[in-house]
Amino acid sequence: MASIAVCPGSFDPVTYGHLDIIRRGAKVFDQVYVVVLNNSSKKPLFSTEERMELLREVTKDLSNVIVDSYHGLLVDYARSKNASAILRGLRAVSDFEYEMQITSMNRVLNEQIETFFMMTNNQYAFLSSSIVKEVAKYNGNVSELVPKIVEEALRKKFSQNQNSEKPPR
Repeated sequence: MASIAVCPGSFDPVTYGHLDIIRRGAKVFDQVYVVVLNNSSKKPLFSTEERMELLREVTKDLSNVIVDSYHGLLVDYARSKNASAILRGLRAVSDFEYEMQITSMNRVLNEQIETFFMMTNNQYAFLSSSIVKEVAKYNGNVSELVPKIVEEALRKKFSQNQNSEKPPR
């Protein structure tokens, strides 16, 4: 029986930290669904479709990775894909507390699905999509934080936003 994992996130945008977890997960599991979830507490910069396209581009060399999106409970999505595992990355102790709450609730909802935590590579321990967006917003260099295609998408998105915010003359 194939081992199937779901790697959820908002991926707004995908970073090298996310890719580290996805790539390592793809070595452990036969199939990994990278699923873009909409977090109602976050206001995304990129649309779900844009995030999925960026993820597809940066994971195109991983034949066992499938990019998808879902609006609903993660355990319902995992069940629909016959996944036995949820793959989550941890950067720091602060992540663990939040992830433990989510994992505990997921176990209440479906005890057949296990959550696997993977520690991120130390070079990405500080990295978050929020930090990347903040740096990119002010034209900071994010080339070591995100793949080139993501860097270009950020630059384009922020130049569009700045142009739309300028008052008419």
